[in-house]
Amino acid sequence: MKHFKSFLAPQLRDFIAYRQNLGYAKRTLMSHLLTFDRYLKEQKTAPDLLQPPFFLELRKDLKLEPRSANGILSTVRVFFQFMVRRGYYVQNPVKDVPPLAESAIIPFVFSPEQTNQLLGSVCKRLSKIDHYFLTDLAIYTAIVLMARCGMRISEPLRLLRSHWRPAERTVYIEKTKFKKDRLIPVPEPVAVEIENYLAVRNALLCDDQNPYLLAGKNQKPLRDHQVRRRFHRAVKDIGLSQHRLVIGNMNFSAPTPHSLRHSFAVNTLRRIKKRGKSPQNALPVLATYMGHSEYKHTMKYLKVIDAEQRQGLANFVSSHHGQL
Repeated sequence: MKHFKSFLAPQLRDFIAYRQNLGYAKRTLMSHLLTFDRYLKEQKTAPDLLQPPFFLELRKDLKLEPRSANGILSTVRVFFQFMVRRGYYVQNPVKDVPPLAESAIIPFVFSPEQTNQLLGSVCKRLSKIDHYFLTDLAIYTAIVLMARCGMRISEPLRLLRSHWRPAERTVYIEKTKFKKDRLIPVPEPVAVEIENYLAVRNALLCDDQNPYLLAGKNQKPLRDHQVRRRFHRAVKDIGLSQHRLVIGNMNFSAPTPHSLRHSFAVNTLRRIKKRGKSPQNALPVLATYMGHSEYKHTMKYLKVIDAEQRQGLANFVSSHHGQL
């Protein structure tokens, strides 16, 4: 584990522990705060210099895209809110530092057909060797849960065997991003995939003590990087591998595992619209299913209603960029 080295190191460690207890993921938080900590150390900053002008200079010196710089400053702002509550500061010095203007982010969206192709590609690459087959099948099942149930990548990896309730065909997801628990029904084809994986696991493992639904090695769950690597290989297999595209003030995202969650939401709303019902009215239910703390967070999925619309927008902006 990397360590903080500035004069704020003890408080940064306390803040990380505090946020983890609230259910927030550590990875991005740690990355942002390590950048801040490194800047403090390089600048030999004294505590009394942590005023708004210092953070404006930090923002400039980061030399990052606005979205990345804003993300770091946002994390640092929340850190100093924590410091105010703990009595280290009277006021938050980052409170009034304005964000930089960001490009509009257009997320990648898989069409239902592309989602099927991606899952088919992952399935075709299952190893024929027993030693690797079970891990490959676990990875495939994790990607199925992300694609068919809109889970975040961390959620299927943290599921315990007891969280799967086959009689009800439900999955209990515990302490996710917003420290929310939720019980969700899964489609019948997904339930079949889970039961198939468990049947294979029972057949191949004689003394199986691993508590996780999707078993990794040494009584541990699958690792994040295993799923990401297989996802990106499948994306390449089906011809959708592409880099992020920045055109003017529009940022077209490349496919990532989180795109499956986004695509699940977009395609769900599209099906609702095709049935003649209001996607807006469905947002509270979809928000609960996906584990958003408030349904306003789910409204971002209304920006792009399907994969074809996104691709058409990318083509239009790209072809007209020189004329704008």
